[in-house]
Amino acid sequence: MADDKKEKQKKQDDDVVGKVYDSHLMRRLIKYLSPYKLQAGLSCAAILIKSASDISGPYFVAVAVDTYFAPSGTITWLGRHLSRDPSRGVTELGALYFGALILTFALEFLQTYMMQWTGQKIMFDLRSQIFRHIQTMHIAFFDRNPVGRLVTRVTSDVDALNEMFTSGVLAIFEDVFALTFIIVIMMKMSWPLAILTLSVIPGILYATKRFRDHVRNSYRRQRAATAKINSSTQEYVSGMSIVQLFNREKRAFDDFSAVNHENKLAWTDAIFAYALYYPVVELLSSIAIALVIWRGGIAILHTASFRWLSPHVYLLPNGDVGHLSFLGNTVTIGILVAFIQYAQRFFRPIQDLSDKFNILQSAMAAAERIFKLLDTPAEIVSPAVPAKGDSSGSIEFRNVWFTYQRLTEEQLSALRQNCHPERSGAQPKDLLVADANPTARPVLTNTLPAALQDIEWILRGVSFTIHPDETAAIVGHTGAGKTTITALMMRFYDVQAGAVLVDGVDVRDQDLITLRRRFGVVLQDPFLFSGTIAQNIRLGTATITDQEVENAADQVNVADFIRTLPGTFSEPVLERGSTLSTGQKQLISFARALAHRPGILILDEATSSVDTDTELRVRSALERMITGRTSVLIAHRLSTVQTADTILVMHKGQLREQGTHQQLLAERGLYYKLYQLQYKDQEIAITA
Repeated sequence: MADDKKEKQKKQDDDVVGKVYDSHLMRRLIKYLSPYKLQAGLSCAAILIKSASDISGPYFVAVAVDTYFAPSGTITWLGRHLSRDPSRGVTELGALYFGALILTFALEFLQTYMMQWTGQKIMFDLRSQIFRHIQTMHIAFFDRNPVGRLVTRVTSDVDALNEMFTSGVLAIFEDVFALTFIIVIMMKMSWPLAILTLSVIPGILYATKRFRDHVRNSYRRQRAATAKINSSTQEYVSGMSIVQLFNREKRAFDDFSAVNHENKLAWTDAIFAYALYYPVVELLSSIAIALVIWRGGIAILHTASFRWLSPHVYLLPNGDVGHLSFLGNTVTIGILVAFIQYAQRFFRPIQDLSDKFNILQSAMAAAERIFKLLDTPAEIVSPAVPAKGDSSGSIEFRNVWFTYQRLTEEQLSALRQNCHPERSGAQPKDLLVADANPTARPVLTNTLPAALQDIEWILRGVSFTIHPDETAAIVGHTGAGKTTITALMMRFYDVQAGAVLVDGVDVRDQDLITLRRRFGVVLQDPFLFSGTIAQNIRLGTATITDQEVENAADQVNVADFIRTLPGTFSEPVLERGSTLSTGQKQLISFARALAHRPGILILDEATSSVDTDTELRVRSALERMITGRTSVLIAHRLSTVQTADTILVMHKGQLREQGTHQQLLAERGLYYKLYQLQYKDQEIAITA
C-alpha cells in the first residue's frame, strides 16, 4: 500500500505540466533576478531598441523605391531630409540601412551576452540553494525520494529555468515588441493592406492552440519516459555485476528497450506536431503575402481610378499632385515592397512565440517542482538555543519508541499518553510480563491502543545506559534494531517517544553540527568519494594535517598498502572507490574515523569485509581506537564482542538482555542461544 502511494506520488511529480504563466511562481523566480537588475535592465533596453532598429530596413527600402527608383509623387518625412540627387540619396539610405544593421548586431550581442551571463549566475545561485537545502534535509527524506529525482531537480529543472530567462521571457518581449512595431508601421503605411496581412491570424491562432495542446501532452510523456530511462539505467548500471552473474542481460535490455520505446513515441508525436505546424503557419503567411501582392498590385496598376474608399486630391510642396484615400495613403510600389518584407517578418515571431510558450510552460513546471523541494521543511533541525553537553561521552536511551513510518497526530497523541513518561509525566500503560527466563528483561505485551497496533515498531520501549569510556556491543538478529540505535544517537531520525541523551543532554536539545562532530563512524558498507586517499581520510577537515593523516593510516595498519601505490596518499580514488577492494576501503574508513579524533566511536559491522589475517591486524588498532572514548560496536564476530564492557542483546525491537559476555552466558538466555549457534564455532577457530 505504501509502495503504491509512493509510486503514485512519483508519477504525479513527473507528470507536472504547469501553466503557461503562473504569477506566483514568476514572482518567486524574479527574486533570483534581483541581484542582477542592471544587467537585466540593459538587456530589456537593448531588446526594445533592437526591435525598432531591426524593422527599419523595409522602411528604408520603401523610401528608396518611392523617392528614387519609381517616384510616386509622395514624399515621406525621411525623403524630405535626403538629397534630391538619386545617387547621393540612395547612398545616404544605404548608409542608414548599414548603420541600423550595425546597431542591431551590437544590441543583439549586448542582450545575448548579458542574459546568458545573468542566466548562468541565476543557475549557480539556484543550484547552490537546492544543494544546500538538500544537505539540511533529514535522512528520512532521502529514504522517500530517489536519488535520480533529486539529481533531476539540480540539473534538468534548473536548465529549464535558465532557458526561460535567456531564451524565453525576454525573447517573448522581443517578439511582442517587433510585432507591435510592425503593425504600427503597416497601419501607418496602408491600413487596408495591414488588415489583409492580419486576416490569417485567426487561422494561425487556432493552429497554434492545437499544436500547443498536442506538444504539451508529448512533453509530459517525454518527462515521464526520461525519468524511467534514468532510473532504469542507474539501477542496471549499478547492479551490472549481478546482471551479468545471473545472465540477465537480455531481460535488462528488454526492460530498457520498453521505456526507450515510450520515449521514442513521445518524441515522434512531438516531431509530427512540429512538422505539421510550421508548414501550416508558412502556408497561411504565404496566403497573406499573396493577398497583399494581389490587392496592392491592383491598386498600383489602377492608381488613377482605384482607391480603397473615397479619394482626395492634394498638392505637394513642389507642385505635384498627390492622392489620399480614406485613412490611408495610396498604395505605391515602395509600400508594396515594404509590406511584403514586413509580412515575412511578421509571421516569423509568431512561429517563435509557440516555441517560447513551450519553454515558458516547461519552466513553470520545473519551477513548481523545484519550489516544492525548497518548500519541504527539514524535520530535524538544531534548536534556537542549543544546550551543551558535558563531553563525557555517555549515552542513555530512556523508554525509546521508534518507527520509520509517518504517524498521524492521533497516533502520536496516543503514543505520548501511553509510552512517553519523560515528556508527559505519565507512566507507560503497557503491561510487563516476565520472559521464560526469570533473569531476562521483561517483555512488553501487545496492549497498545488500537491506533498503535498496526505500526511496525523498530524499537519498543528501549532503555539502557552506556557510561563514559565504556565499550558497548549490540548484538541480535537481522532487523532487531541495532543500526537504528546508532542512527538515533546521531539524530538522523527523531524518536516518536522517549528520549536519547548524549553527553547527558537530549539530542533534540543539542546543535546538530556539534553533536555529530562527537561521533566517528565506520560502516559495514564504506563509502569513498572521488578525490585522493588523503582527501577521503581528511574529508574536508582543514585542521587535520598531512602528518595526522599518515599517523591515522599507520595506526589502522593501512599505511603500508597506501605507500605501495604510485601516488601514495595522493593516489586518485575513483567513484565510490571502485579501484579498491572492500577491505581496503574499510581500512581507509578506520583511518578517517581515527583522524577526526571522535569522542564516541561507532563501528557498524566494521570488520565484516576483511579477512581473518587483516582482522587480527585491525584488532590491535581497534584497541587503540577505543581507548579513552566511548565505543559502540555492532558485530557478529566474537573477537569484537567478547571484550566489550557491556553487551546489549536486541530482539524484535526490544532490549532483552544486557551484561558482559560471561554474565550473559551464565544467564543462558537469548545471548547464550546466539552464542551456541554462531559464536562458539568462531571462538574455537580463533583460539586454534
